[in-house]
Amino acid sequence: MSVSTESLAARLREVLGAEYVRTDEASREQYGADALRRGRAADIVVLPAGTGEVAAVARICTETRTPLVPRGAGTGYSGGAVPLRGGVVLSLERLDRILEIDEANLVAVVQPGVITGDLQDAVEARGLFYPPDPASLRRSSIGGNVAECAGGPRAFKYGVTRQYVLGLEAVLMNGDVIRTGGRVVKNVVGYDLTQLLVGSEGTLAIITEITLRLVPRPPAAATLRATFTSIDVAVDAVSRLVRARVVPATLELIDRRTLDAVAAALGERLAPEGTGAVLILDVDGLPEQVEAEARRVEQACREAGATEILRADTPEERGALWRVRREISHALMVVADLKINNDVVVPKGRVPELYALVARLEAEFGLPIPSFGHAGDGNIHVNIMASSSDPEAVRRARAAEAELFRGVVALGGAISGEHGIGFTKAPYIGLGVDPPTLALMRRVKDAFDPLGLLNPGKIFPDVAV
Repeated sequence: MSVSTESLAARLREVLGAEYVRTDEASREQYGADALRRGRAADIVVLPAGTGEVAAVARICTETRTPLVPRGAGTGYSGGAVPLRGGVVLSLERLDRILEIDEANLVAVVQPGVITGDLQDAVEARGLFYPPDPASLRRSSIGGNVAECAGGPRAFKYGVTRQYVLGLEAVLMNGDVIRTGGRVVKNVVGYDLTQLLVGSEGTLAIITEITLRLVPRPPAAATLRATFTSIDVAVDAVSRLVRARVVPATLELIDRRTLDAVAAALGERLAPEGTGAVLILDVDGLPEQVEAEARRVEQACREAGATEILRADTPEERGALWRVRREISHALMVVADLKINNDVVVPKGRVPELYALVARLEAEFGLPIPSFGHAGDGNIHVNIMASSSDPEAVRRARAAEAELFRGVVALGGAISGEHGIGFTKAPYIGLGVDPPTLALMRRVKDAFDPLGLLNPGKIFPDVAV
């Protein structure tokens, strides 16, 4: 920064008011980390109330050469909203209004601070549906979902956030306000800047308004839970479903280590003793479609060797079957206090090879690696567990992570399916992105943010691996 923290804070207070410019230690610490609990304290935290105030903050930061880090709800796992180089953290939590639900055109217009689950509730009350459903949907914000291109269990059938973003309002680092896209599904006027900004992790612009595509709400749904003796048998069931052209709304796979962790955390088992893997599947659509799909799902699972298949149709019963999935994140901390959470993705047909890779890494590095996730689209959460008080175990965990990334790329996959690169995976981006492509990405960054002040230190590596 070219000015002192106090003089910068004074300028920001003139724009936002004293209440919304914070320099106390508690606020700086709170907004200086995400779900990883890694990072450094912000110098200043600001909470603007609208696009004009966001633009004013950006202009002040540009004039003073101050790093600016946009922040949603802080639920990310890749450090995307962490201020690595100090400066100002700009929280979008006050931009939290659903501006419009246009039932005639199947569109919602929202501010970035809207919580994803709240939007889903609002549109479903009108018979509409917003399909993206990250696991943190009751805590994560739409703006963060767009910045990271969040996915979730329903991506197998419905796709990820990218498929539902029609238009954006965003603020550039110089304070300019741009609008991209609009309310129409078809739009080929110039470069598609909307899709460029989706998944850009807050490194190109600060998103202040989002126009989202909606679909009609499915009138019926059912959940099935199938248990298997091993992960290999469960993966075979997934392959059978794909070959049979069955497309469930969700297709979640949970391995034995994860099930054991949930049982230890809760003091009860949510799957029968001895279960090696669980598949949780949702089917939705017209009632007759749901019945037909459910029968095909059950048949494929039985043919693969399912030991038990349960079905639920009411919201309460379905919630009970999904409980084991919801408890995982907390439960894994029973295994060890350091969880290196990776959201790797491989082509659907290579999920068995990914689980073979995980088994090899467990044996080679001597660490538990519970794995679960979205088997339908190949996006598996591989959690390398270690004790943070054991330096040697931490070293092995980091080595296992690097080997995981190399193995995933060799399988034709990618090192991140939905969490983003942030700073935690930046050193590894070159494993799956060739030098000319990475150089082009850097030039795009320079075009939007020539001074490199917006969310610096994210995506692009300081050193290659």
